[in-house]
Amino acid sequence: MIDFRYHLVSIVAIFLALSVGIVLGTTLLEDPVIKASELAVNQFREGNNELRDQVEALQKREAANDAFVTSDTPRLVGDALAGESIVIVEAPGSTTSVREAAQQVIEEAGATVTGRITLTERYTDPAQAGFVDKLAVGAKAPETVFSVEDTAYDKAAEVLAGAILTSDSSQVGKEHPAGAGILDAFQRGGLLTVTDEPAKRAEAALVIAPAEAYTGETAGEQAGALVTLAVGLDDAGQGTVLVGTQTSAATGGVIAALREDAALTEKVSSVDTADMPAGRVVVVYALREQLTGLAGQYGIGPGVSGIEPSATPTPTPTAAPTAATATSGG
Repeated sequence: MIDFRYHLVSIVAIFLALSVGIVLGTTLLEDPVIKASELAVNQFREGNNELRDQVEALQKREAANDAFVTSDTPRLVGDALAGESIVIVEAPGSTTSVREAAQQVIEEAGATVTGRITLTERYTDPAQAGFVDKLAVGAKAPETVFSVEDTAYDKAAEVLAGAILTSDSSQVGKEHPAGAGILDAFQRGGLLTVTDEPAKRAEAALVIAPAEAYTGETAGEQAGALVTLAVGLDDAGQGTVLVGTQTSAATGGVIAALREDAALTEKVSSVDTADMPAGRVVVVYALREQLTGLAGQYGIGPGVSGIEPSATPTPTPTAAPTAATATSGG
């Protein structure tokens, strides 16, 4: 029979073997492991330093480019919008900085901003569609006739657009007889706020997209409500440009929703770089292009046709009458 001493000796031998193995293993592997670890750390550190230097260089280049474009913006936009009138429509969630910068460049291009309307979140809330429908029907101008296929947002877009835009040059700057009442009704309904005098109808509209893309089950409906408004504005006036940042051109963004419909991109233009000095210059070019009857999708996001219009549009000068034409009657 195996006695207790045998078990004790066996256990001691096992632990002794383990101890010797650990000592030998750490002694033999210590230097190679430490050296390999130090080498890897040094490589990562060098790689991070290189990447940091590259980022800093790119940031400096971008800052220099932005500074150049900003200082040269008055020359770049010139009188591209001289004599034109623009109304600004701000979507809920748009940023004041984007709107202010875009408005400044538009005015530097010679345009007059009649005013702006700022939509509230209630306007795009799908749960409020019934209320939007009822308000649009109650506030519409007497001559407005809706189609049986029109949705609540089709109706609201038509009613609002008619109050702030016109395609008749003789009516630019003049209020629609029902315009002030329409804006007042939408404002009292909590769907928008009014700044300055957007009721003095403009020729074209600039729509500022939300800063963030919509998410969740209602994302498509919310973005769709704003795209429908942009199309309605385009139908009522002489052009509409939807502007925003890269986020608005990503999934769930309003610009992305516009660009997903090929038919709509032939009507409404978009610019997804409105937070960049160069992008704001493109906003002016896109508005000018819209006023000539053309459309395009500009920026650096998905679905663009280019960074800017292929041919920078310029105002067509009005020829002075010659002596012959002045005396020929007509």
